[in-house]
Amino acid sequence: MPTALSVLDLATISPGDTARDSFDNSVTLARAAERSGYRRVWYAEHHSMEQIASSATSVLIGYVAAHTETIRLGAGGIMLPNHSPLVIAEQFGTLETMYPGRIDLGLGRAPGSDQKTMLALRRDPSSADSFPQDVLELQGYLAGRSRVPGVQAVPRPDSEVPLYILGSSLFGAQLAAHLGLPYAFASHFAPDALHQAVTAYRDTFQPSHQLPEPYVMAGVNVFAADDHDEAADQKATAYRNRARMMIKRGAADTVLTDAEIDAFLASPNGRPLTTMTKYTAVGTPAEVRSYLDDFADSIGADELILTHQATRIADRVRSVELTGAAMAADVPAG
Repeated sequence: MPTALSVLDLATISPGDTARDSFDNSVTLARAAERSGYRRVWYAEHHSMEQIASSATSVLIGYVAAHTETIRLGAGGIMLPNHSPLVIAEQFGTLETMYPGRIDLGLGRAPGSDQKTMLALRRDPSSADSFPQDVLELQGYLAGRSRVPGVQAVPRPDSEVPLYILGSSLFGAQLAAHLGLPYAFASHFAPDALHQAVTAYRDTFQPSHQLPEPYVMAGVNVFAADDHDEAADQKATAYRNRARMMIKRGAADTVLTDAEIDAFLASPNGRPLTTMTKYTAVGTPAEVRSYLDDFADSIGADELILTHQATRIADRVRSVELTGAAMAADVPAG
């Protein structure tokens, strides 16, 4: 593939489905990515969100790993200030021991939810300030070079668990550059600082044992279908559902029609939700390839992390397959 492709599986619980259905859908999606040539599938730590089933991120990774063969699996990401570095080192050391050569660990510093949930997690509001030190402590445990005398993470796998820094601001870019780690920008929902952050990362990168030169990953939303109108309909449905979920968090009894959601998204109050998904590829395989090629070229991306956002699992699987084939094809996109 001209640019490496990976998947961020949001582990959504679709309307009418259960959390168990979501877990099985994640296996189905990962298998589709595996046979379609994708490099990895990541899952993100979210909490107290009725439609997202990836809160116990390491458990979900282990479940999907047990039902796939070769594709890399990991966290995109673990919100490290929610946890002690030792516990995360133990979890991912266990995963890598079980599935050697297949486990990634992406790290972020956001709560992964709202302020009330942050308090329920027993997270100190200032815990994000120690994120750089926590990354180094975690790195030490995984490498067998603990920074805490007398403490080690068990099991520690024979193979390496590569670390990635996730972010949507200059802070993450500068930290990843300073530590010599790959940088993944969350442009699938926070697009504003993408180009500035990637430039800062490359300009200040310091080589490390894990990485000799900068490695940029970026998120893009994708709706690929055999027909353009079908893909556009999938996008409209998915983004309406997304808007409903976000509105419901503030008003549990609110029920809005499609027309009301569309009017809200077109209004000044709804514009922030619309701009969050600025980077979205939608259409036929050729149209999606053209979009992704242009996006990757605009930042010199080494890898794209794609969120296939269609509501139905069959449509998400088809989007994964069509996009993988289109990006692998040795023909110009039309």
